[in-house]
Amino acid sequence: MMCAMNSNATSPLPEIDSNLLQTLVVDVALAVLAGDEKCQVSHKSDGSWVTQVDIALQKELHAVLCRHWPDIPLLGEEMDLPNQRRVMSSEAFWCLDPLDGTTNFVSGIPFFAISLALVRNGEVVCAVVYDPSHRECFRADIGRGAWLNDQPLTLPFQGSELAQCVALVDFKRLPRHLVERIAERSPYRSQRSLGSVALEWCWLAAGRAQLYLHGAQRIWDYAAGLLIFKESGGCGCIMDLVSGDCLGIDREIEARAAIGASEQALLQQWKDWLYAADPD
Repeated sequence: MMCAMNSNATSPLPEIDSNLLQTLVVDVALAVLAGDEKCQVSHKSDGSWVTQVDIALQKELHAVLCRHWPDIPLLGEEMDLPNQRRVMSSEAFWCLDPLDGTTNFVSGIPFFAISLALVRNGEVVCAVVYDPSHRECFRADIGRGAWLNDQPLTLPFQGSELAQCVALVDFKRLPRHLVERIAERSPYRSQRSLGSVALEWCWLAAGRAQLYLHGAQRIWDYAAGLLIFKESGGCGCIMDLVSGDCLGIDREIEARAAIGASEQALLQQWKDWLYAADPD
């Protein structure tokens, strides 16, 4: 999604920090969510729900971003596939999930978020995730740190073991053999599945859980939250579920698995357990 007057602009890309981005996202979110569109629900081709709030948030955020940075196109979840692929070929682009957790939103579950990231040369460099239900705004700038409501967000080193951890695991999108293995003999203390990928990464960043596993995330799901988690000190990545190898952001739209842990040693324990050979 290009800005109307600058679809072929070639001027140098400006430096952008998450502080200004936070203000823009929160202002748009509060204005749109105060409207009367939220009960209008339809189904997308994949069967998932989309509301007028999703569409309105994407439209309004795109307009605001164009006013400030007209040379940077927008990759939005509520766009058609050809336009998504065209935007992803750009040197830099915004990556937006206007309402991550739409099912929660429609169902009255207060766990959803607006997720916005700036991707530059294949790397997420700036991110904001806003949770309007709890008035929590998470943000991060690559190499500079992460913040929650402008307070520094830093995970403490705890030397945790798997058995002490709370895990966020989405069973629905994992391979059957892995679901059965985790269900039969999970290595952690307790497990949750919350329904908003962006916020799940942010709750990991805030220390509210220590382990993560999800079978299928698209770039607009994970881009902002994963940067916030990493900048808080967490260890995580998009990965190949077969090999367990970490992957970078690519130029495709396909969903990828994701794994995370609050510490590097804990991440290795988690991966070792997931990929250990089953006893005969």
